[in-house]
Amino acid sequence: MELILAMDLKNNLVVHGKSGQREGYKPLDWGCSPTAEPQGFLRAIRPRSIYIADLDRIGRTGSHDLIVRQCAREVHSCYIDRGCRSPGDQLEGYHIHNIVGTETGGDDLAQYPGGLLSLDIKNGRVIPSGRDPGDVLRQANGWKFEGCIILNITAVGTESGIDRQRLDAMRAAYHRKLYYGGGVSTIADLEAIESAGFDGAIIATALHHGTVPIGWIRRGRMC
Repeated sequence: MELILAMDLKNNLVVHGKSGQREGYKPLDWGCSPTAEPQGFLRAIRPRSIYIADLDRIGRTGSHDLIVRQCAREVHSCYIDRGCRSPGDQLEGYHIHNIVGTETGGDDLAQYPGGLLSLDIKNGRVIPSGRDPGDVLRQANGWKFEGCIILNITAVGTESGIDRQRLDAMRAAYHRKLYYGGGVSTIADLEAIESAGFDGAIIATALHHGTVPIGWIRRGRMC
């Protein structure tokens, strides 16, 4: 199973996300890196793959396109959610894989020609529609995305753990590549995600707290 390091960018720095409360996010300079400057952060951790959320662009307050392109050159794969609002709103570049989040992607997600779908979930429902995640995943089988990320925004940064029954239900509903992020706290959580049949997991806080070995994120897989 692929392991991907999450990086939230805000005001040109890597910040620590928690439960989607973006106004309170602070620079992440206490974890595995001595700096929250994005390239220095990457060079300290040396992950194989990264997931970047450009919070300024998602919130329409700015953009980190140049930083994202620089970061993408440091890794094997860079998955980027930059708040796409139409098919023409995707970022081209070396090692870059675009993510379309339900939070910003609009009502007609069938219009997107590819990339990954992010099922942005708060309090158990997909935002902004309020739909059940399983229903959206079943519909997404007919869309053109190459895979889907289950992003449990409520659990991000909380290390609250994993609901195995929900994992099984979501995996059964979707037939392409499926990734999970939000609330991963232990190696046992990663094992549960893998045994449920997911193709990858996105982690941050558990790595910075030392409950997941940094060697795993450098290899990009569980060992």
